[in-house]
Parts: sequence; C-alpha cells; structure tokens
Amino acid sequence: MNYTWASATDSGHVRDHNEDSLSPTEDGSGPGPLVVAVADGMGGHAAGEVASRLAIEAAVTEVVDDLEAAVRVTRGNQAVVDATRADDQLAGMGTTLTLAIIGTDGVMHIAHIGDSRLYLFRDDELRLLTNDHTWVGELVARGQLSPAEAANHPRRHLLTRVLGMDSLTIDETTLDLVKRDRILVCSDGLTTMLEDARIAAHLRHEETATGAAWALLEAANAAGGFDNTSVVVVDVGP
Repeated sequence: MNYTWASATDSGHVRDHNEDSLSPTEDGSGPGPLVVAVADGMGGHAAGEVASRLAIEAAVTEVVDDLEAAVRVTRGNQAVVDATRADDQLAGMGTTLTLAIIGTDGVMHIAHIGDSRLYLFRDDELRLLTNDHTWVGELVARGQLSPAEAANHPRRHLLTRVLGMDSLTIDETTLDLVKRDRILVCSDGLTTMLEDARIAAHLRHEETATGAAWALLEAANAAGGFDNTSVVVVDVGP
C-alpha cells in the first residue's frame, strides 16, 4: 500500500491560542507504517496546549514499528499524568487522543479516548469509526438519545474520558483498508462547525489530501470558527 497524507490546524476566530496538537505535521507520502493522531487539550492557562503536545509526543515519536496503538495512547496518558504531578500549575489538565497506526499491509489499528474523531470515506459514504466519550455520546451509544438530539444538547461537550487520569479505558478498532479509501482524523472544532454531510462533500470533491484538509479547515472557520480545528487526511493508494 502507498499512502498520501496532509494536515491542517488553526486556532479559529474565537480562541486566542491553539490547544490542539496533531501528527504528522507535514504533508507526505509513503508505504507506511504511518502513525496519525489528533489531540485536543483542556485546562487552565496554557495547560491544554501542554497536555495535547505531551500526549502526541509520547504517542508518536517512538520508533518501534510494532508498538500497539493502545500502548501508544497509554504512553500519552502517562506523559500527561507525570507532568501534572510534577507541576501544580498543570493540575487538572487533560486531552483527547485519537490515534491510528496504518500499516504497510493496509491494516489500520485505531485507539481512541475523548471526542476527537476518526472517519472513513469509502465508496462515497462517510462512516464514523469512533464513539464520542461525552455525556451525550454515551447516551447515543446506549440508544437513549438520537444523534440529532445530541447535536444540540447543552451537555454535548461534557467529556467522560480524557487522558490525564490514573486509569482509563481505551477504545480499540481494527480495519482493513482498500484502495481509494480516505481517512479523516479531526478535533471537535471541525465536527461542531460542520455536519457530516458537509464533511463528506469536501472529502468527495477535493482530489488531493492537501486540498481536502485545507478545505475542511477553511469551512469550519467560515462557519464561525468557535474552537480550534485540526484535521489529518490520509488517502490510500496502490
């Protein structure tokens, strides 16, 4: 398999700094393995930015190719926990982390905590492969709330799982990729601004991963840019 990827991130029109972190930070192509990740930090002062950066650094910089996705997320969590214990000013910080390892064999391993998302665009259909770990997301997963009701619920941003906790449960998924698949990993700055239909439209109409990443970012800002927005797009080729 060969992959082509692109990333884009912006603070938006309301926030004065960007608490998101992502990887890769530069566009590229190659046969893999590729580690793709988006983290959306939270906390007082600059703590959210610190949490997301530490999580990404710990999760993606390890050079061992066969390091499992969940192990990478666990390392990201430990980095945040250790920093919090070492500095009282960072107390209470946390971050989401959605990570995928895309192998040379076309198998994608996903590990996920929080409400950043991973989508698969295949055969002109957009599929969400992660569950939001939010108060309303848990209700949707149990069938107690519809996705439409969740979209405008006042507690839709209340997270139930984040990195920065002593113990955590990591969602894991494995998927076999095929040629012409397009993968999107994003923070909730995108999904709170754009409905899935609009996200799918941009993924459908943009020919390149770079074009898709920046079209999504610009659309989120045009819709209000109320939050930081980060996206990584990966195209699966021959």
